Amino acid sequence: MSRKSSDFFWLSYADLMTSLFFVMLVLFILVFSIMKYEQNRLKLKLGEYEKIEEIKLAINSIDTTYFKYDSTYKKHILNIQTHFGNESSNIRDIPVSKRNSLVRAGRLIINLIQNLPKGENVNYLIIVEGQASRDNWWGNDELSYRRALALKQLWINNNIIFSNIENCELVIAGSGQEGVPRLQPDRPPNNQRFLIHIIPKVGQINYKNEK
Repeated sequence: MSRKSSDFFWLSYADLMTSLFFVMLVLFILVFSIMKYEQNRLKLKLGEYEKIEEIKLAINSIDTTYFKYDSTYKKHILNIQTHFGNESSNIRDIPVSKRNSLVRAGRLIINLIQNLPKGENVNYLIIVEGQASRDNWWGNDELSYRRALALKQLWINNNIIFSNIENCELVIAGSGQEGVPRLQPDRPPNNQRFLIHIIPKVGQINYKNEK
């Protein structure tokens, strides 16, 4: 009986060790697979980061005649001081010479986007942000938006249509008298101007036709 008990013990022990070995093997394979997946994911993220940095470098080289880059707020400012009429968003308030400069600036942005690095997952979001003078008028938020919309319409009237560019979307925004940066002294008619955000991004954009 004792010999049979001893044989049974060693057989059970061998079975247990074999089972533990297979459990450890499965765990090793699982951990290795997870680490490999994470390594590939990090490589992909690094590649995306390097691509975006390359694009940002190209964007910041845009013509300084028309654009000034604010490194603090990471925004491009149109170097074209625009003065609208009081509580007006009529683009014709701006002299013809400056309207022509705004058109040339729009074409520069189009050319820049068309020459930036392309890629299956590289998209460009362009935000035109209108500002308003700090005169404490209650309607400045809406007014700054309508002024940015007027600039978009000026561009469309001159065949500057961003929706014709693949992987590009134009968004209109207004920050009223609170947007930054602001030209000093911060009083009318200063800060009746436009800020341009050119943002490279990875992912899908819902495209909308400009009319």
